Amino acid sequence: MPVNLDSVRERDRQDPLAAFKSRFALPEGILYLDGNSLGAQPKAAKQAVDDTLDQWRDELIKGWNQGWFDAPERLGNLLAPVIGAQPGEMSVTDNITLNIFKLLGYILDQAKDGRRVVLSEGGNFPTDGYIAQGYCRVSGAEHRFLPEGRDLAEHLNGVSVVVLSQVNYRTGKLRDMASTTKLVHDQGAEVIWDLAHSAGALPIDLNGCGVRYAVGCTYKYLNGGPGAPAFLYVHSDHQDKGWQPLSGWHGHASPFAFEADYTPAGDISRFRTGTHSALAYAALEASLALWSEVNMQALRDKSLAMSDLFRECLSDIFTAHNIDDITPSASERGSQVSLVDSQNGYAIVQALIARGVIGDYREPGLMRFGFTPLYLSFEDVWQAAQHFREVMESGAYQDPQFHVRGAVT
Repeated sequence: MPVNLDSVRERDRQDPLAAFKSRFALPEGILYLDGNSLGAQPKAAKQAVDDTLDQWRDELIKGWNQGWFDAPERLGNLLAPVIGAQPGEMSVTDNITLNIFKLLGYILDQAKDGRRVVLSEGGNFPTDGYIAQGYCRVSGAEHRFLPEGRDLAEHLNGVSVVVLSQVNYRTGKLRDMASTTKLVHDQGAEVIWDLAHSAGALPIDLNGCGVRYAVGCTYKYLNGGPGAPAFLYVHSDHQDKGWQPLSGWHGHASPFAFEADYTPAGDISRFRTGTHSALAYAALEASLALWSEVNMQALRDKSLAMSDLFRECLSDIFTAHNIDDITPSASERGSQVSLVDSQNGYAIVQALIARGVIGDYREPGLMRFGFTPLYLSFEDVWQAAQHFREVMESGAYQDPQFHVRGAVT
């Protein structure tokens, strides 16, 4: 079928996920292709936060016994089916940075063979490497980088823990979780999977892939809101093996006994630290309740179809303007299209934003467009591609205003 407006509208009529779009509060006139950075707001989130504000007003501190305190594990159980975990294996808590630190300490506390080497992934989102370096600096462990594009198997000698992203934030490259996990475990090491760019973007089977440890955020594809709490996964067989170093009072076996010495809880709650925001959890819970209705395979199918549509509409433009499409093949990509123009990438993205097409930019020269099947239609994708074409063919991106860098890019 040729790519035209009638054909994409027919796709929308046949889309089993189409009804979800009406459950998001999307600004009029905006084509939002940046859900890989910050997801759109579910309409239910505002009411959930308002209800929590009312609860705070009316119940005051009594709210902690009326759903606030147990939110990390309650929300973890809501999220578990989306990423292939079991009840009791997830805690929604803190942020990815802190959760990686906790797991590094927890895993290395169990080390019996003397190995104390942490391997980070070159080209990964910087915070994963930064926090690994910081942990090693204070713990005396050794930090190494896996050079970007190199074979992991060649760099596991002496390694205790590997920190890997399932989907690379720049290219959208998808790692094979099952085979990679087996490779690392066969070498006597552990792997912490970062699911920031895969949770809510594609089906994940943590249990089925033999994964023991994972972290991720909820403000991207899971639509939890800016600064929404992250999550931490530990397989049920590995929750009472060591000491996690951020031993805050909420992770104590009896936090309200106020004992002088720390005794870690025997379940997933040992990975809590301190007091969390009831307001942030309320917004996220509204989104996770929606996710319980989503067929993840249908979501994956639509994601791939939308990213293919966008690229098909623009393949001639990429060639004509020397834009490098580095998006991986369907079987090896997450839910984004990645394009490189080292000279004009930033300006192109800014020119698109001025037209209401929201993507994002990452140095050097990378334009990222995220495809979020719950609130994007095929017509949205087609319209976004037309705007991209017009920006390039008209030369609108050459306007000096689009070359001025903001503090956040």
